Amino acid sequence: MPLNASGASAAGTFSTRPIEKDPYKYQVGFGNLFASEAIPGTLPDAQNSPQKNKYDLYTEGMTGASFVAPRSENVTAWLYRIRPSVAHKGFKRLPDNEDLESCFLPLNPKVHISPTQLAWHPFDLPSDSAKVDFADGLKTIAGNGDPTLHEGLAIHVYLANASMEKRAFCNNDGDMLILPQQGRLDIQTEFGKIMVRSGELCVIQRGMKFKVVLPDGPSRGYIQEIYGQHYTLPELGPLGGHGLANARDFETPVASFDIDQSHWEIVYKVGGQLHSCTQEHTPFDVVAWHGKYVPYKYALEKFVNVGSISKDHIDPSIFCVLTAKSKQPGVPLADFLIFSPRWNVATGTFRPPYYHRNSATEFMGLLYGEYGGRSDGFKPGGASYETGFCPHGVSYDEFKGASESELVPERVHEGTIAFMFESSLMFTITDYAIHRSGKLHEHEPAMWDNLKAQFLNHIDKVNADLKAAGLSELGSELKQ
Repeated sequence: MPLNASGASAAGTFSTRPIEKDPYKYQVGFGNLFASEAIPGTLPDAQNSPQKNKYDLYTEGMTGASFVAPRSENVTAWLYRIRPSVAHKGFKRLPDNEDLESCFLPLNPKVHISPTQLAWHPFDLPSDSAKVDFADGLKTIAGNGDPTLHEGLAIHVYLANASMEKRAFCNNDGDMLILPQQGRLDIQTEFGKIMVRSGELCVIQRGMKFKVVLPDGPSRGYIQEIYGQHYTLPELGPLGGHGLANARDFETPVASFDIDQSHWEIVYKVGGQLHSCTQEHTPFDVVAWHGKYVPYKYALEKFVNVGSISKDHIDPSIFCVLTAKSKQPGVPLADFLIFSPRWNVATGTFRPPYYHRNSATEFMGLLYGEYGGRSDGFKPGGASYETGFCPHGVSYDEFKGASESELVPERVHEGTIAFMFESSLMFTITDYAIHRSGKLHEHEPAMWDNLKAQFLNHIDKVNADLKAAGLSELGSELKQ
């Protein structure tokens, strides 16, 4: 496809088609070795770093793993750009964003432990009196570890009312899984452009520069940032070769570039600190690239739900879209799960989640729709949290209805996508989430007050059964 100097993108051997709410094309697949060129014939033939590139472009390599990582984990990219990233004016430290946190160790006085469930009403968008872009609108809710340890994660929300202009952001600390809740994000990356709406995820991996434009005005959403690891698809095991999030449904941008030699600022997050450098050229001048270290997006509505078609409630791992390994074999650092429209058909079964105390820490959010069975005003743009082994489950009313209703095939979560960030790690909660957001409220324990000891209503029958079995009867005090 021919292109003009403004940076129209060329398609590869296969690309998606633009739609009304997304004008861009994408390559498809997860974990592929991709190649894309905005000007045909730009990529060098059979080598990565020729002595002289076509059009006098500069070669720039990017590694997302150790040089000696196993082939399956060794992710790199080669970029061919008008000016290299080293052409800048130096770095300066920016003032701290008091709402942005990266060290979640309990020795940090700005983070807190919660043994109980917490919830937040939808977080407020910035007022019209100040312009707040994506980079300035990051606010941290919870997390674990520290990016300098290359182990742990952070959960943020972004609250923005202004597009980034001659400004880009680069997170050197971790991969960012971004979930818009209100308003699309028009994200320009070094690899090309991505439009992301509510109901889609976008992953921008560590060290990639990007800029966020708000085509629909003020925008709010969620972010999970993981340190030292990358997201992968969960193993399918007995499911076979297909199901859950299929690899073919992930989309990666095609090469697109700007010709712009004006003043730009690049904001870097490094070890939780913000630094910036200025340069006299756009960071989005990559004419061609190839590799497997790339940004990507995925429409959550494409998720293939699986579940029980006979009896019992299957573990929530069947809802896992993406996972990230921890340093402990077989234990995930983070799982990203969704709860979306599906059929419920299990017979003789309590269909909602049973009351449970999992070792995992759970953080939930709602992109759109309604997610019932909670007493906490759980609304799109809000959140809830349970630490590991914190007992939780549906309200009494939900329990009673699920215990007594006729078990017919039913659709659940119609018109809804809720998500969960689940981790094997314990989280701490930030000052912003506890004190400054103004949205915190603890789950109301009264939702379970009516879960009385119904067993005591059956003492006579229990004693009759015990007597028939030749066992001692229960004491008379239980009948009082």
